[in-house]
Amino acid sequence: MVKELPRKANELPLISAVARTDELAVTRLLLACGFIGTRIMRTGATDRALHIHYQYKSRVEYIDPDARHLVHVSAQAQLAESLAPSDHAVTALVTLGGEPAFEIARFEQDDPAALQSGEAAAGIAFSGSILAAITFLLGFAFTSTRFPDDVRLLLIWATFSTVLSLIVYASASGELARIRSNSFGRIMKWGNVLSEYGGVLPFLISLPVTYAQASGDPWTTMVLAVVLSAAIAWYERSEFSIAHRFRRSLSEQALMLLTAASPTVGAALVVAQTTSWPWTIVLTVTLAARTWLYLFRRGAEADIAERRQWQVRE
Repeated sequence: MVKELPRKANELPLISAVARTDELAVTRLLLACGFIGTRIMRTGATDRALHIHYQYKSRVEYIDPDARHLVHVSAQAQLAESLAPSDHAVTALVTLGGEPAFEIARFEQDDPAALQSGEAAAGIAFSGSILAAITFLLGFAFTSTRFPDDVRLLLIWATFSTVLSLIVYASASGELARIRSNSFGRIMKWGNVLSEYGGVLPFLISLPVTYAQASGDPWTTMVLAVVLSAAIAWYERSEFSIAHRFRRSLSEQALMLLTAASPTVGAALVVAQTTSWPWTIVLTVTLAARTWLYLFRRGAEADIAERRQWQVRE
């Protein structure tokens, strides 16, 4: 019998099942589909077979490779003792001495508060470093009389957005300290998106323009711009970017293409000594649209790779 419990909005469902120890086909199917046997159910039945509660794992967890053992299906007293600790579970059905046996594994227990605290600290440190770099570049922009005004405004916006991300990360740390509403993930999402699309990308895209003003060499400027465009395109396609976590529509792919092409287009306009306001407006709208998409219109996370819901820690 499989049961899905009612859930709140934006909360993953709890899917569980109960199977007897002598129902080997059902047990093997459940384990193959990502379920683990977590505890013995006292049903009051008079048959000799035990009833095991199986729960579907919706997130990846790790098991200790040195804390696994096998228990014959018929050794019911030992099976009940092995599943008594809350961090032990049935993860496989194997053959031991010609008879079926359960593999009992111990799952590592994570400390959510420590993990979230480390994530918030890393976000603050990263945004602080980016803010220092943007501030340095903005200072150079104000000292140069040839620096385009629209790029100055772009750097000012990048500074403002990065400061906002720092405030958001600090808010996430405060939320973690209170541990009241469990909104840490939602707050961190805001900080990550503001930091990447409001701070990091405008800063990187402005680098060829800064180099063009400092060196006055059009050839090296264009080489730098093309290399930077290729690097941004690779990053957008890599597993490290925010965009990689979600399914991409045609509009999102077009916005990614505009973002990657921005360093080359901006540097070409500066080298040609033509107005770059249209480029800055298009870039600002592109980054703002991507920010809006990932904050308010983001879909379900893409199936990047099929994997087991538990893994052995290397």
